[in-house]
Amino acid sequence: CNEINEELQQKDKIVVLVRLLEFIDSGGDITEKEFDFIDTVADTFNITKDDYRNVRNFVLTEGKIESADQSSVLSIEDTHAKLLKPVLGGHETLAKRKVIQRKGLDNPIVILYVKSTNTYFMKYKGHDTLYINGLSLVPQTSYVLTNGSMIKGNRIEAIYHSDITNVFMTDMNRKRVVFSANEIAFRFKGSTNGIQQFTFTEESGRLVGIMGGSGVGKSTLLNIFNGNIKPNEGAITINGLNLHSDKEKLEGIIGFVPQDDLLIEELSVYQNLYYNAKLCFNNLSELKIKKLVIRTLTDLDLNEIKHLTVGDPLNKFISGGQRKRLNIALELIREPSILIVDEPTSGLSSQDSEMVMSLLKEQTRNGRLVIVNIHQPSSDIYKMFDKLLVMDKGGHPAYYGNPIDAVVYFKKQSNHINADESECITCGNVNPEQMLQILEAKVVNSYGKLTKNRKRSPQEWYRLFTEKINFKNATEDVTEELPKNNFQIPGLFKQFRIFGIRNLLAKITNKQYLLVNLLEAPLLAVMLGYFTKYIAGTVANPNAYVFSENENIPAFLFMSVIVALFFGLTVSAEEIIRDRKILKREAFLNLSRFSYLNSKLLFLFGLSAIQTLSFVLIGNWILGIQGMTMAYWAILFTTAAFANMLGLNISSALDSVVTIYVLIPFILVPQLSFSGVIVNFSHLHKSVVNPLYTPVVGDIMTSRWAYEALTVVQFKNNKYDKIFYPYDKKMSDASFKALYLVPELESRIDAAMNYIRQELGSKKVEAKLKTVRNEIAILNASLPKNKFNKVGLLTHDKITPELATQAKYYLQDVKKYYNRLNQYTNGKKDEKFKQLSSKFGGKYDLVKLKQAHHNRRLSEQLLNKNEARKVKESNNRIVRLKDPVYNYPSHNLGRSHFYAPVKKMFGQYLETFYFNIFFIWFTTIILYVTLLNDSLRKLLTFMKNTKFIKPKKTVT
Repeated sequence: CNEINEELQQKDKIVVLVRLLEFIDSGGDITEKEFDFIDTVADTFNITKDDYRNVRNFVLTEGKIESADQSSVLSIEDTHAKLLKPVLGGHETLAKRKVIQRKGLDNPIVILYVKSTNTYFMKYKGHDTLYINGLSLVPQTSYVLTNGSMIKGNRIEAIYHSDITNVFMTDMNRKRVVFSANEIAFRFKGSTNGIQQFTFTEESGRLVGIMGGSGVGKSTLLNIFNGNIKPNEGAITINGLNLHSDKEKLEGIIGFVPQDDLLIEELSVYQNLYYNAKLCFNNLSELKIKKLVIRTLTDLDLNEIKHLTVGDPLNKFISGGQRKRLNIALELIREPSILIVDEPTSGLSSQDSEMVMSLLKEQTRNGRLVIVNIHQPSSDIYKMFDKLLVMDKGGHPAYYGNPIDAVVYFKKQSNHINADESECITCGNVNPEQMLQILEAKVVNSYGKLTKNRKRSPQEWYRLFTEKINFKNATEDVTEELPKNNFQIPGLFKQFRIFGIRNLLAKITNKQYLLVNLLEAPLLAVMLGYFTKYIAGTVANPNAYVFSENENIPAFLFMSVIVALFFGLTVSAEEIIRDRKILKREAFLNLSRFSYLNSKLLFLFGLSAIQTLSFVLIGNWILGIQGMTMAYWAILFTTAAFANMLGLNISSALDSVVTIYVLIPFILVPQLSFSGVIVNFSHLHKSVVNPLYTPVVGDIMTSRWAYEALTVVQFKNNKYDKIFYPYDKKMSDASFKALYLVPELESRIDAAMNYIRQELGSKKVEAKLKTVRNEIAILNASLPKNKFNKVGLLTHDKITPELATQAKYYLQDVKKYYNRLNQYTNGKKDEKFKQLSSKFGGKYDLVKLKQAHHNRRLSEQLLNKNEARKVKESNNRIVRLKDPVYNYPSHNLGRSHFYAPVKKMFGQYLETFYFNIFFIWFTTIILYVTLLNDSLRKLLTFMKNTKFIKPKKTVT
């Protein structure tokens, strides 16, 4: 017995005990020594006293088991009262007994249920010929009822294993759950495919299999059953509650395990289950959740690997069977009353498949209804099912009933030989494949070759189904109270916190991910900084680096913007698509997408902040950019945050990682081309160029706003230039008006008068004078005293030589005014320079300050010194091209020329640095709203489903 203990499971030891009892009983009267022997065996086998007593009475009393535990006994008998007495031991026990009635039985069949091992034994005392699994029953012999067992006789209706188990399940004081799909039907939009109308009713304690070939609608049916798809016809109810209209009342009742993995590969087995539990049990304490997780892992034989990382299919840490059990555990921990599983054995070995199916069968013994979609089950797995639904192509139901009878049904409908044989007579195995072969059997031509035509179409099988089977599946009106469960979703903030911790753990566990994302920013900073560190040298030291002489600073700033965009896109582009399957499950549980997305954003913004800060610190240190660390970081982080949001939108909208990475260059190339750096805005196609403002194509490019903010803040706010910027601006404005604006207006007045003398037409004259009127009106508004009051007379029909002369005199006065202003401001600047020279210890130290902070190449770019033209006429205005960084824009809604020092918004001027950052955040918020609503995905779906071109009708 000690040796047997080390080899056999408890279930098998019970069988050994039964056979030993039968052996000693066969020799006549049983001696006291024989009883002592059996007692010793039972004790050594660790069989409980109750189980031992019940088994002993069952074997040794010839079916008279009145002394056995009545809750463990079932009698299958005829309805005749006289047959009840000998077995029941009197009328008093009638109320306690479990009975299944079958007309035609000459004597009862007695069933013993051994609770500890979940084993069923049967014994028959009568003389009728009965069969169990196709083999003839020997009276007074104990038989083990395995999964799929079926008792048949010529005079009785078949007794199935599920009929027996359901009696004991009903007696376990568990609340009954009835799942009813009443005349449901579903059609895909624009297609005849879907699920054909049928009725399906099952209750708790059963394992239901759905079989059929590929593409017959098995997965679609499961999605209808779990509520993801609403049927076009009929209704699905659970204990009388509608699955769709009473969704809140049915929360937590259905569990769904899809075919695909729902695991976070970077987390351990324990962490996957733990954070899943945290999202499902808001009302349980931390200790209870941990105990529940450990219990579930133990029940599913996963506790020993709880600290192993799950890994991906290519980098495995746990086996396929363990992955599948962990996926099932994610749902089982919620203790749903109905568990729906899609292809639980897909990709598993035969041993793992049987283990997983045994686990699901075990759930039915706990009072759950389990519905499973399965493709090619083995005989042992097939026998585990209590009911079987067979689907044919086009979503046509072909059979619904006992799985063992299914083989007989299809064989009879196809006139097979030995149609009554459902199992192999020798080994008792069932061949489920034979059933599908019959279902899809092809016609053989006169040459003995199979054709493409089926012997019986799906429609014909469906017709037989409606005639012979479907009428038996009438839905049952059940209004019983549903079982209580602990499923309770946490609030939005708690979900956000759980999602955030889970996401953070997944990221920091992935060492490769961390290494790449934390090192690429410093490495790129070193690379860009080192190679763009142009050394012009000085007279004293040819190898000295002077910041002011580095011609690559504008290029470095531009590449910094592109790097920030690149960082933001690459870290976010896969974030949602890689969680797509998990998101479907979490949507099924009604978890908050808002909390999930915000947890992603918090992590991505934090990562982008670290990346951009390390880039700025190292890049600025190498290139000697001083005092701009926080300004640069604010701009680059804002740019990266925008790219994070854009990447999340793309990740949410697209279905393929390959498509995402193909799309990233399509996003970055316009950011490069239309930023105003590589291609000057004034050199774009004339249809988009606007001399007064940046073109719209530039306004929608984040790179433009970021680069402009970087260059302007570097030019205006460096330690040297911010001292002299107010003076330089006044001098630039004055010199522009004195040296460029006034001469342009004078030339237009002269041209207009010349056109009048030559009588070249009023249109040409008016074209010149209109620009003069507009600009003089602006000058009148800006000058403190001297104004030209005859602006309205400067028209083609009112102007005279005297008026033209007066206008030119006025312009000369304007020129003198601005020349004086220029000289005055220049004097003030000189005074400031002298004052600072004394403060810094001499002119040389101030020059050193300039060399350390003012960059000559950047100054040339922002002062537009490479542009020969300083003015340009557009829309009857003189557009200033000179010194754009000193030119204040006039548009009241933030539009401006490139490199504008400020932006005007509702009459108020805002620094370009702040305005551009605010604008980028504004676009980021817009993308955040589209992400919450999944607008991009909806748009792509709409475009995909919309037929813009109607197919031409053909005439035959």
